[in-house]
Amino acid sequence: MWRFLSMLQKNLVWSIPISMLAGLLYGYLFDASPLKQSIIPVTFVMVYPMMVTLNVKSVFKGEDYKLQVFTQAINFILIPLLAYYTGKLFFSTGLEKHGLWAVGLFLIGVLPTSGMTISWTGFAKGNKEAAIKMVIFGLVLGALAAPIYTKLFMGATIDVDMLHMFQQIALFVFLPLAMGLLTQYIAIKKYGQKAWNDRIKTKFPPFSALGVILIAFVAMALKARNIIDNPGDIIAILIPLAVFYLATYVFLSITGRLFFKREDGIAMVFGVVMRDLSIALAIAMTAFGKQGLTIALLIALAYVIQIQSAAWYVRVVDFIFGASVAKASPAPVRLVQQKAIERRPPEDMPKADGESLVPDFKRILYATDLSETARHAVRYACSLGHRYDAEVTVLHVIPDILDELSKGAGIDLADHIDKREWERFNRNGIEKAQQAIHRRIHETSKSVTQQMPRCPLADENILVRTGNPADCIVSAAKEGQYDLIIMGTHGHGKFEDRIIGSVAADVIRHSDVPVMVVRLPREHGVQGFKSDASAEISGQGRTAASL
Repeated sequence: MWRFLSMLQKNLVWSIPISMLAGLLYGYLFDASPLKQSIIPVTFVMVYPMMVTLNVKSVFKGEDYKLQVFTQAINFILIPLLAYYTGKLFFSTGLEKHGLWAVGLFLIGVLPTSGMTISWTGFAKGNKEAAIKMVIFGLVLGALAAPIYTKLFMGATIDVDMLHMFQQIALFVFLPLAMGLLTQYIAIKKYGQKAWNDRIKTKFPPFSALGVILIAFVAMALKARNIIDNPGDIIAILIPLAVFYLATYVFLSITGRLFFKREDGIAMVFGVVMRDLSIALAIAMTAFGKQGLTIALLIALAYVIQIQSAAWYVRVVDFIFGASVAKASPAPVRLVQQKAIERRPPEDMPKADGESLVPDFKRILYATDLSETARHAVRYACSLGHRYDAEVTVLHVIPDILDELSKGAGIDLADHIDKREWERFNRNGIEKAQQAIHRRIHETSKSVTQQMPRCPLADENILVRTGNPADCIVSAAKEGQYDLIIMGTHGHGKFEDRIIGSVAADVIRHSDVPVMVVRLPREHGVQGFKSDASAEISGQGRTAASL
């Protein structure tokens, strides 16, 4: 079942049209009226999973106020006007259904930024952090503005009960949002941030996709006989929708190219174009009685235009905004070993057509001992994380004190110490150390992201472990399926300056993934490091390449 849901999510471009055709056939052959009872639960299934995955903390990060204000101004001023006048242009015949379709188009115009914004921004190598903020701001502002806007603009076309509309928004926006955030909090507290990001969080989006498919099926089934009796209605709806989306893409592409850099411009495009059709459908089918089904028909068809157009836009985004940084040739660094590349499958091997010899990094593990060297290495973690649009996780290992003392004494001290007393001491000491280290890493992460706003160093991606540093780094990299380890060296004397630190050497020796070892510049101090600072990547094998 899970594989089936994931397949539906990855192929919404085809899943939604197929479900709509299936609904059309079902509604023509059978009595679809009992499906009305499923609207509320199915709508909740559609909205709630999207809310669970929202990272509300990201709202308070970064310095992209201009981008956010600009995007929301377009979302709540220009796009509602475009939707209103597009409806006026195509649906001003006086027919009731045309008036209701105009209401549906306007609802699309006042409910911006669905969860798909984040996905499509990521596909196009845009600024995902900015896209997350756009989703949250758009969700809250749109939910509050929709009843007022609809009453002001469409009150002459349809009876708008603002109180009832607010109640439906509370049911399908704010209740799922509160439940989603509560679910997220409980899961993180119980299982930890890493388990949440790696295993739990990814389980929810496919259910949201299932909800979208089911609601599209229901909307088409309930209107099937009217549609089949009037097949021209589909064309009459698709044309104004195509005009609305085309005008939006053209305006946003020009604006993004003129006023923002590539990543921000892409985030703005998808932060406006990807309207929140799920919420629009929920409101249409629950706030307007029988007329809601006619309104919902246009919104359901908007899924076809919106998803198909987004897929095509990703293909031309490099032509509009230029190639992403990840596709440019980065500065060369020296490869010490490369035995991991020999184990890669053929599709990941270097290609002869000029492609980079090293695959893209999607998950980077930055191992730090909080030393000056490690703070220098964070620059490489941020730079590569931003360049490859990769997730960066910070790892600090607290050495096992008893194990270290035993090595120095030449005996196993565990046999000569009261185990309960030692466990209590160890547990209390480690907990306090972990808390202090968490605070320090958090502060460092905050400082780094303030200096480098595009650094993908998330506060929640912090791991603190206890044990042998090299073993913990290697095991963490394996468990988390990281593509690259970045760490600093520990050269303090003339002899040590010529070799890689012992921990780094052990990591290189046992790691199955490449390891980037960053040396501290000769002039100690992070602020003024010179261009001759060296960074070495060690994987496993003998192939040398440029990163």
